[in-house]
Amino acid sequence: MSYENLILDKENEIAILYINRPKYLNALNAQTLEELSRAIDEVQRDPAIKVLIITGAGDKAFAAGADINFMLPLSPAEGRYFSDMGEKVFRKLELMEKPVIAAVIGFALGGGCELAMACDIRLAAENAIFGQPEVGLGIIPGFGGTQRLPRLVGEGRAKELTFTADNISAEEAYRIGLVNHVYPAAELMPQAKKMASRIAARAPMAVGYAKFAIGKGLQVDIDTAMSIESDMFGLCCATEDKNEGLGAFVEKRKPQFKNR
Repeated sequence: MSYENLILDKENEIAILYINRPKYLNALNAQTLEELSRAIDEVQRDPAIKVLIITGAGDKAFAAGADINFMLPLSPAEGRYFSDMGEKVFRKLELMEKPVIAAVIGFALGGGCELAMACDIRLAAENAIFGQPEVGLGIIPGFGGTQRLPRLVGEGRAKELTFTADNISAEEAYRIGLVNHVYPAAELMPQAKKMASRIAARAPMAVGYAKFAIGKGLQVDIDTAMSIESDMFGLCCATEDKNEGLGAFVEKRKPQFKNR
């Protein structure tokens, strides 16, 4: 499948998706969002791919936000449609069975920060800059930022970042729990691939069930969440990989998972 604003590379069990608009600091317009939706579907359908890494082309930006020139003429109805479009694409990313790692270099502002937050794990280069600058432009975060940010860093910090429109460094993003790890820029992708390889070596169905249990469990009360976890544990017990994994442990050998 061909893309104009994205590059999708596949390296064995890992897919690497680049937002490829470096001239515009990888800003997200409607076409890029539509292509991102198709790329998510392509990765999800490919049985050989177990983990997706998302990053930005070039060394200046992961994604510097939604495309301001695209947004400037939007009417209220068009603005709502654009926000809804971005929310649906990012939610699709969040709900896909395969784990997604954001490898953030340079700017991750507005929609770029929201894209990173829709990923399961966020790794950042030392030069990464995060922020939700929208209220300084007369709008609000529109791709899920008002909802994911407080869930990740807490209500108070989320309101401070949103209301002030201040940017924060990679180290500050790590301190408040927005990112998992910070690396020198040259080490970012090797470290992302290393983590992706560790995940890919685990039982794929179990990883997917764990992702589902965590994501759904965070949306409900603790008792309902525990029931979801039990359901997913039961589904694991119906897989060949469960027998292989437990059997390999007993036999003191490396498991050979088959995603069945």
